[in-house]
Amino acid sequence: MIHDDRVATRRVAAELAEPAERARELAERLGLRPYPVNYWVVTHDEMNELIAYDGFQTRYPHWRWGMKYDRQRKQDTFGMGKAFEIVNNDNPCHAFLQESNAPADQKAVITHVEAHADFFRNNEWFGRFAGDREDPDAAAMLEQHAETIAGYAADPEIDREDVERLIDAVLCVEDTIDQHRALAAERGGDEDLAEELTDIEERLDRLGLSAEVRDQVFDPEWVDDQRDREPLPEPRPDVLAYLREHGTRFDESEGKAVEREPWMDEVIEVLRREAYYFAPQRMTKVMNEGWASYFESLMMGDERFAGDDEFVTYADHMARVLGSPGLNPYKLGFEIWRYVENGANRREVVDKLLRVEGVTWRNFHDVIDFDEVAATLEPDPEIAGVTGDTLDDMDPEDPRVDAEALARATAGDLDADAYPWAVLTYEGLCERHFSLAKPANRGFLERIGRGELERVARYMFDDEVYPDVESALADVDYGAGWARMREVRESHNDVTFIDEFLTEEFVVEGNYFTYEYSEAAEEYRVASVDPDDVKRKLLLRFTNFGKPTVAVYDGNYDNRGELLLGHRYNGVALDIEQAKRTLERVFELWGRPVNLATIVTEYDDHEVEVARRRGREPRGDEVPIRLRYDGETVERHALEPDLAEQIAADDVDYDTTPEEWLA
Repeated sequence: MIHDDRVATRRVAAELAEPAERARELAERLGLRPYPVNYWVVTHDEMNELIAYDGFQTRYPHWRWGMKYDRQRKQDTFGMGKAFEIVNNDNPCHAFLQESNAPADQKAVITHVEAHADFFRNNEWFGRFAGDREDPDAAAMLEQHAETIAGYAADPEIDREDVERLIDAVLCVEDTIDQHRALAAERGGDEDLAEELTDIEERLDRLGLSAEVRDQVFDPEWVDDQRDREPLPEPRPDVLAYLREHGTRFDESEGKAVEREPWMDEVIEVLRREAYYFAPQRMTKVMNEGWASYFESLMMGDERFAGDDEFVTYADHMARVLGSPGLNPYKLGFEIWRYVENGANRREVVDKLLRVEGVTWRNFHDVIDFDEVAATLEPDPEIAGVTGDTLDDMDPEDPRVDAEALARATAGDLDADAYPWAVLTYEGLCERHFSLAKPANRGFLERIGRGELERVARYMFDDEVYPDVESALADVDYGAGWARMREVRESHNDVTFIDEFLTEEFVVEGNYFTYEYSEAAEEYRVASVDPDDVKRKLLLRFTNFGKPTVAVYDGNYDNRGELLLGHRYNGVALDIEQAKRTLERVFELWGRPVNLATIVTEYDDHEVEVARRRGREPRGDEVPIRLRYDGETVERHALEPDLAEQIAADDVDYDTTPEEWLA
């Protein structure tokens, strides 16, 4: 549905109404199940405002929105990056089309958005945010949050600067939630923790002290304070939740920590809830953008959703999106999804070929004529070349043909030249777009290794089913690749996606490599082309949104009511200056001194000079340290050996078992 409230852009909205409707039909015909999408035509400046607001029209008052708007406007003005689409995860989704974009770009955005809407609806990580609700209601939630915080900012009893300062502190640690747990489940975490802790008052009662003596020896306020600051049995990954439940604020006039005002707790909870809402989008950036790019390419290119006069413009823009330098989530995701599709289709074909009489995993490459297989897998010409002139040759009883649509096209009520896919069923489209029949993938079947062939054959009990290759290929399920893609789309996030599908074959064929900064050469250089190194590097980039993994290790460190955070060190050191600034923000949420345990790598100047002359990397020493901020200065201390052992990860700090995460 296309929306617009201004006369100036009604023409654009009217032109895009049919493409939006056809794109939805095509997406559903391809097996997608997207949320409903409302499309809004907006001006150039309104698009920049929406980008600043993370895709929503109303957000809480804060200076960072203006900063984001200014940055986006400058990027657009100086050609450093133009936004073509923005869509939010909601039901219905809301997508925004910039009125000044070319028709080819508008169609590309629409097809891209339909795939995003499918991913939002069907990926389980997005479903975890909804909690007890079936679907998200993000726009209403964010609007309510905006009203709540705006109310506090306008309250004459509350200093607006205090509101913004609190927001600054929370945003500094908004990534320290436990994104692997549902928001609703985490809310019971503190009660569960309280049951596991021994009540300090019970221990005092066991001492048999009188009330008078106990009050003289143990200050009641101190007792109450310690109840919430017992050493944690296990590190708490949701740092923000712990700070919300147990934190205080430092009162400068009194010179000590005091209870937070109720509005502060509500603001922290509001921002924490928003962090959980946006977490799945960051956890699935590669998958989601790759998924949308894959189906955009299929619809715009393979199905020629882009008209003849639009295709060159579309192809040029798509090439620039996929060809942008650095770690490009669009390209990486797009390539992995194609690999998932090809892999599933290859297993399907191999399964049938290994059931041909005389074909075994040992002689597979010797007896199979791969050119013959490729020719046989080519789609039926009637399915591949549907036009208005070929309609009379199509059989309405064919399961690959939509009989009702065929009748409409024959009667002239459906333009088969513009929308050839409309007269085909899902089965017909699977055959029409079978990946192993495409010229770019012709060598993929032949590249299968003997190890994989043996694994497929090992569990094959009914071999020698087919007398020849042709009859075996007649039973190939052309939808195997898309079915596998949808299955993966449901349960994975970027970490598990990369861990499972970034195989040696994928890395070698894609010419992927790692690079790092050379202390000796004082520049970046290629470090490794080893597939395991490439995978490890990528996993580190996406674990915890690519941010350091930090957890609460103790709420009463050294028995002084101090907070101890631990950085799970995985070989990648923290930016110490940034860590110091973060501690200053956390202090505002804790109200007492805060500590951070981490490990740094230190280099001896002489060793660096020797390594530089000899053309090798210097050997650094890993040193466990503790940073402590007391409200005024940051001090560095040596870290206790037992804590150093706790924070050091065995290899890399990620867990790649989606079944456990989704339990």
